[in-house]
Amino acid sequence: MSDQRRKTFKTILQFTCQLLWMVGLVVGLSGFYLLKNLRENSLFLSHSYITLPAILALASAAFLVVSGFLGYWLSLRDSTFLQGLFVYLLVTVLCLECTASALAYFHSTKLDSEIAPLSGVFQNYTGSREDPNSRAVDATQKECCGVHDYRDWLKTSWFNQTGELCVPHSCCNSTFPSCNGTVDQPWQLYPQGCQVKLEMSFRFVLSFIIWGSPVVFLVEIILFLTVAQLMRDYPDYQVLDKK
Repeated sequence: MSDQRRKTFKTILQFTCQLLWMVGLVVGLSGFYLLKNLRENSLFLSHSYITLPAILALASAAFLVVSGFLGYWLSLRDSTFLQGLFVYLLVTVLCLECTASALAYFHSTKLDSEIAPLSGVFQNYTGSREDPNSRAVDATQKECCGVHDYRDWLKTSWFNQTGELCVPHSCCNSTFPSCNGTVDQPWQLYPQGCQVKLEMSFRFVLSFIIWGSPVVFLVEIILFLTVAQLMRDYPDYQVLDKK
């Protein structure tokens, strides 16, 4: 291998490591955003298992960033030790990312059952700011109303206690400042139910974790081929440069 070809492989290694950083940033933000959503909507979830893909996504993001730095360092100096460590980290990252993607896909298909307690929380709504359930409902009802639509409120005890005239003010569409939640003006309320909103929100962030696995796989294939070429043509790499 000529020096020019060697330099080309080193450049490919540097560029691909930068891709690792970018993928790690996206996967890490996805895991963080998923944990944030889970914390804000914990009352509406039947299980806490959905946190597993978020934790694994954060772990794989950390390994992706570390692997990117190690690979970039490897492109600047010749070391069999760094090569072996780099390959080991890539395999670890791939295992973590594949597991996170598989769990994310599994939970994305089970969101209906995961958000099953949503109806019960709405039924226990009191309208009091001191009640954590009521605060969670009002916070969730941003751009949505009820479980499926505003008519779900007609079946609650809170609606009966208010004289069967209005739904919570958090159901009011922000484009109607005069809205007071009365059911005789349903066009002033958000038409979408909160279950659909929550499912769309979770699916959106889970999709980034799901698609992170094939992207990482493709990037790592390039890295494996590049490092393998360097190891094959330069088997006598030294652990430390001798100057």
